[in-house]
Amino acid sequence: MTITDEGFYTARGYEITAGENALTASMEDYLEMIYRLSQENGYTRVNDLASSLNVQPPSVTKMIQKLAEKKLIDYEKYGMIHLTAEGEKLGKYFLQRHNTLKEFLSLIGATENLQKDVETMEHYVSINNFRVISTLVSFMKEHSHFLSQFHEYKSKLP
Repeated sequence: MTITDEGFYTARGYEITAGENALTASMEDYLEMIYRLSQENGYTRVNDLASSLNVQPPSVTKMIQKLAEKKLIDYEKYGMIHLTAEGEKLGKYFLQRHNTLKEFLSLIGATENLQKDVETMEHYVSINNFRVISTLVSFMKEHSHFLSQFHEYKSKLP
């Protein structure tokens, strides 16, 4: 067995080593949802965001203040929430990451607790590993025989 130079941390330890400018999982979720809700008319509101994320409006207000400090959104008190160009880029990526991981798990038949697992996984997968998973999803969709063989193999396991 070979020991690598890569350190081993708890999940929280990896968050801490990311630095103070890193986005938290909650910030990512908010940006993803703001992006989703903004698709129709270019903005969303606190109450729509609170409802969609199943949180209270005061929690949304605190988070949008943090996101505004990071220059990822613009908002008016009691008004509209708009993504900045950087916020839109990140929101689009977070939505793509979410959808791709959900599709990956669905394709391999891992559908129990699907939403919960996707929500957990999406915040901890690196961008490079996400790209590999995304490529694998494309490959599996283009090569359905591979997926069929996998499911046949899986069905024979105890």
